[in-house]
Amino acid sequence: MPEKPALEGLEQKWDAAWQEQGTYLFDRAQARERGRAGVYSVDTPPPTASGSLHIGHVFSYTHTDIKVRFERMRGKTVFYPMGWDDNGLPTERRVQNYYGVRCDPSLPYDPDFTPPFEGGEGKSNKPGDQLPVSRRNFIELCGRLTVEDEKQFEQLFRQLGLSVDWTQTYRTISDETMRTSQLAFLRNLERGEAYQSLAPTLWDIDFRSAIAQAELEDRDQPAAYHRIAFHSADGDVFIETTRPELLPACVALVAHPDDERYQPLFGTTVRTPLFDVEVPVLAHPLAQQDKGSGIAMICTFGDVTDIVWWRELDLPNRTILGQDGRVIAEAPDAITSDAGRAAYAELAGKTVFSAKKRIVELLQESGEMVGDPKPFTHAVKFYEKGDRPLEIVSTRQWYIRNGARDEVLRDRLVEFGRTMSWHPDFMRVRYENWVGGLTGDWLVSRQRFFGVPIPVWYGLDENGERDYDHVIVPDAASLPVDPTIDVPAGFTEDQRGVPGGFDAERDIFDTWATSSLTPQLAGGWQRDGADEDGELWSLVAPFDVRPQGQDIIRTWLFSTMLRSVLEDGRAPWTDASISGFIVDPDRKKMSKSKGNVVTPADILTQHGTDAVRYWAASSRLGADAAFDPQNPTQVKIGRRLAIKVLNAAKFVLSFPVPEDAEITHALDASMLATLHGVVREATKAFEAYDHARALELTESFFWTFCDDYLELVKERAYDRADVGQPSAALALRLALSAILRLLAPVISFAAEESWSWFNDGSVHTAPWPVAPEEDAGDPAILSTVGEALIGVRRAKTEAKASQKTPVARVVIAAPADAIERLRLAEGDLRAVGRIRAVDYIEADSIAVAEIELAPEPVTEA
Repeated sequence: MPEKPALEGLEQKWDAAWQEQGTYLFDRAQARERGRAGVYSVDTPPPTASGSLHIGHVFSYTHTDIKVRFERMRGKTVFYPMGWDDNGLPTERRVQNYYGVRCDPSLPYDPDFTPPFEGGEGKSNKPGDQLPVSRRNFIELCGRLTVEDEKQFEQLFRQLGLSVDWTQTYRTISDETMRTSQLAFLRNLERGEAYQSLAPTLWDIDFRSAIAQAELEDRDQPAAYHRIAFHSADGDVFIETTRPELLPACVALVAHPDDERYQPLFGTTVRTPLFDVEVPVLAHPLAQQDKGSGIAMICTFGDVTDIVWWRELDLPNRTILGQDGRVIAEAPDAITSDAGRAAYAELAGKTVFSAKKRIVELLQESGEMVGDPKPFTHAVKFYEKGDRPLEIVSTRQWYIRNGARDEVLRDRLVEFGRTMSWHPDFMRVRYENWVGGLTGDWLVSRQRFFGVPIPVWYGLDENGERDYDHVIVPDAASLPVDPTIDVPAGFTEDQRGVPGGFDAERDIFDTWATSSLTPQLAGGWQRDGADEDGELWSLVAPFDVRPQGQDIIRTWLFSTMLRSVLEDGRAPWTDASISGFIVDPDRKKMSKSKGNVVTPADILTQHGTDAVRYWAASSRLGADAAFDPQNPTQVKIGRRLAIKVLNAAKFVLSFPVPEDAEITHALDASMLATLHGVVREATKAFEAYDHARALELTESFFWTFCDDYLELVKERAYDRADVGQPSAALALRLALSAILRLLAPVISFAAEESWSWFNDGSVHTAPWPVAPEEDAGDPAILSTVGEALIGVRRAKTEAKASQKTPVARVVIAAPADAIERLRLAEGDLRAVGRIRAVDYIEADSIAVAEIELAPEPVTEA
């Protein structure tokens, strides 16, 4: 034991010891012996390796680690891996900004390339100022930076004390991951669950990539209604639109079938302003009678409702926006008049903003717009990581069926969600609402560079055009493949891009299409080589728990459930634990975009890991927690607890325990009975994923143990001549052992340090404390004597006397049964209170009725 216990340095000391001793390694042989029921497996969230971790990571990963440590101590063989989510748009953006580059796939590879910046000093974030590099050079830079990020992440997670098996890691861009991801997709394709389609697609014009439904967020944006006249033989029909720039893409007008104002127009046609194109007037129940003028124009495409109308009403496609967000040069074929084509030429090449401004001017000049635009604010769809509103363009993409158009699959997804236990349970509703609200299949292709290649080629016809009905797939044994580099079986490289030859799919998988396979990636599903017999997968799957944030239920949790149901016909886990958000002192969610993110390294260093773990453990799953870095109250409380544990342990261990010691004293038996009740309730709480309740119970008992029991028995424990000394020393040692194990999942470093002073091995592999079925002691004795002690202390304080002042006589009022308990522990109460005589009188509650202080002894000079 150190002379003065301290928290400083414990993280480095014990992380090194745990690593050297292999404390947290997954024991495959032990798991094999115990079978699947003896294993606790975690589908750990792989953090995105595109920057720095924030305090929210500390919060949620600590929740998982607490449960893992509990299960390990309960005797489970724990499989606790860690993954790194390398690929995806955030990583590409970080690489662009960090190195000052952008990818241009048309450029050749430069093996000697050196980026213009390292860390972004002096560079501009504007794409035009970034140096174009080849795809291969760009991917190499992505790989280089993510590896460095992952090293920093691991260092922080080690400082946080995560009991991860660091030999069980994976990267979502490794060859093994690519193989697994591509194999799973090919199996989806073979079963008809994956398909490609040319269809309207939500598109981010900055990232130049398709965006899936799950990646959307609504943001309030300024807009304006423009009242515009469409022409018919019976007069003008007025619509009000926020997207006048899409008039050239108009294919119909639509109103609600019950709207009497427009029922006479259904089945007729009108002509568009400026472009003079004849379009039908149709009825559809999605039209809103109370919005604008009650009749709307359908354009291809202004919003997702346009897509629904376009599909269900079987309308033509007159897309005018390109993938760069500008109006394309060629006018739709439906615009035939010279005036219409001249008006379109005014818009060609312009951005949406500029095109809107110009077409409003043209409409005002022609007199076909009535009045001025009417400003208002409405919700607009953005890519969650994007800066500009999404557009809808027609592109060919790959999809995986997700139940949006398959009622049987949708019902299965809901049912498998109900077979799981959710913590908290109400998070299940969010999952079911997402499944029920799906409007389209899962778009899994992305027009990016750093990711898992979609493993297909296309045959080329005699004109060198892709034959999308002739999709060429690789053999599973050849995976992983990069179609832009590798050649399909039966072809040679010189047939690439020539008529009768082949062309590569250049798109990559959406990052969620790979992350949806984290159980398979971590658990060795279909792993080639070392685990080809599938033993690891059989030992860990289905996993015991998926821990994650509530904001990605719609993406990560749902997509993983979908892949598992399609592949294995089961839920991928038995439990889902959902953490809440970290919010700032103003209760706003922390995010980089808001600039209120707190990085955890300084907090961990300043206050100690155990203090931060305590803060995280104090919040229940699903509950948001406020964090104020200027005044982290809960962190400070946690630090105080950890320090007190060290000091209490040293104090308890100062009392020797005779080999033949037994519990003979009623107060000692009472304390242990109270502790056993805490063990039972804390165990139930941990089993139910309620770590906050388990901590609350344990912490409350610990302070009672220190403030009351330790004070009551220390005189007896010091006095080796007292026949009750062995009982007190043994009770103290038994309690300390149980308390350290109860607190070990939360304050892992202080518990380990204290445990090492009187035990071999780690507290984290010690057996979880178990309470006897029946207790010999009466728990009420400790609480009764503790209440009386508080009364004595209060009486001394009110008398303006020191707590060390002797008491000649005290009269304690209490109920009859309480008096009997007090008599059983009177010796300890008299010792700690320096009381010479105690009298009792019956009353309804415990109180000091009378106290007579003795004069302080005179100390000779």
